[in-house]
Amino acid sequence: MKKLIILGCLLFSQFSFAQEYSAREIERPKLVVGIVVDQMRQEYFYRFHDRYVEGGLKRLMHDGFMMQNGHYNYIPTYTGPGHASVYTGTTPATHGIIGNNWYIRAMDDDIYCAEDSTVSAVGGSESKGKISPRNLLTTTITDELRFATGKRSKVVGVAIKDRGAALPAGHLGDAYWFDGGTGNFMTSDYYYEELPSWVKSFNERKLAAKYLDRTWETLFPIETYIQGASDDNEFESPFKGKDRPTFPYDLKKLQKDNGGLGMISSTPYGNTFTVDMAMAAIQGEKLGQRGETDFLAVSFSTPDYIGHRFGPQAIEVEDNYLRLDRDLAKFFDYLDKEIGKGQYLVFLTADHGVADVVNYMKSERVTAGSLDTKALTTGLDNFIKGKYGEGDWISNFSNQQIFLNRELIAEKGLSLAEVQTEIADYLLTFDGIKETYTGETMRNQEFTTGLKHLLQMGYNHKASGDVMVVMEPAWLANAGKGTTHGTGFTYDTNVPIVFYGWGVKPGSSSRYATITDIAPTLSMMLKTRLPNGATGQPIVEIVDAK
Repeated sequence: MKKLIILGCLLFSQFSFAQEYSAREIERPKLVVGIVVDQMRQEYFYRFHDRYVEGGLKRLMHDGFMMQNGHYNYIPTYTGPGHASVYTGTTPATHGIIGNNWYIRAMDDDIYCAEDSTVSAVGGSESKGKISPRNLLTTTITDELRFATGKRSKVVGVAIKDRGAALPAGHLGDAYWFDGGTGNFMTSDYYYEELPSWVKSFNERKLAAKYLDRTWETLFPIETYIQGASDDNEFESPFKGKDRPTFPYDLKKLQKDNGGLGMISSTPYGNTFTVDMAMAAIQGEKLGQRGETDFLAVSFSTPDYIGHRFGPQAIEVEDNYLRLDRDLAKFFDYLDKEIGKGQYLVFLTADHGVADVVNYMKSERVTAGSLDTKALTTGLDNFIKGKYGEGDWISNFSNQQIFLNRELIAEKGLSLAEVQTEIADYLLTFDGIKETYTGETMRNQEFTTGLKHLLQMGYNHKASGDVMVVMEPAWLANAGKGTTHGTGFTYDTNVPIVFYGWGVKPGSSSRYATITDIAPTLSMMLKTRLPNGATGQPIVEIVDAK
């Protein structure tokens, strides 16, 4: 009997230890909230800091851990590749999303990054419904969380842009995006045959129409906006139906000529609308409230629409960020109440930064310029025909990449590598082109520094072009009013990387880090596998903090 008692005690103690060890090993937050702000520079944390409220971006900045020198580590810096890279922990060279759109040789046509011709719309316009993550070649951190929990974890992606929802949600999550034609959030039958009841209820609130029944005025007296250019200037692109790009904006009057209900994307109320949908998703799916770790991926698309139209020096951009800050404060207060302080983990980053408006830079006597791509392609066409004879030598020119007609080159018995080199050398004769690289070079040499390394990290052997073009700093293609992004310069690459909440000790670091480090950091914190193509590294300042 004594032996049986001792044996029982040993077995019980081992069982208790195993339970305690198991619980310690799989400790996770109730909810992970991934936030991607479309077109946010790191400097916006500081530039508008004095008028941020305490509970929004300041909460992340002062109570979270910020990598102040976070960067994109590839070219091109666009929305589709950005979202894919954040969530896969790798670059377009591996995950395959090499642009928002890119040329497919076999089709002789472009493909959209989230396009899927095999699926159909659910709850919205048919033309907006052929969306899924099938072009993404690797898993995401959201996929790995679902795998780690036997798919008991829920993953929901929410954004105005379809690619901002579908790519972060991964292959195994649910995604909802905005349809400007109906004013509703929708999905495709990749995810559901019909919208869940909570999404239908949300759409019945008709919030897009309500928000557009307003006038966009500045939060503060307009004369106090002193961080950039004046309100009335020649560098910004006005809305249709309005002569000047100036406050106030009567949205009810303007929406007819500016996309109808889709105009909400170009106003700060698009951010508010996105937060409304994110909170509805938490409530509708009981995210973080079911005994499993769930993941909500939220992308704020509006800053990109506003930033493109007005540029980073605009009062409209400043006012949008001040309003986004207040929307985030409301959202974080909601998370505190519904999930619990310290029970959820947030990260915030951006899918790219943004270049200054070319003509604004010129007005400030900063070297900048515009590359005329029509003149470039005409000159290139004449050069090739003069050297090799008549023919359609150029199949496509997009994303600063030239795709050659390889069939014609082979038919003429020419060396593809030599033709690539001839074209790369010729392009350097144009003002505004800084560097050129051939596909042959990208495939056969390894670069570890500089712009050529960033190009290589964005170069996919099967999908990318024959010649890559890098413009000079502050140069844009066909620049006019407004601006864009896509380069490997710091104005496009330096973006926020900040973690807050569960398991995060406040602090900051100026060490160089990349956005491909975000997913591996989450993998360590959530104790999941790394996404299967991940090349980034965990941010040790966060995961090893004691």
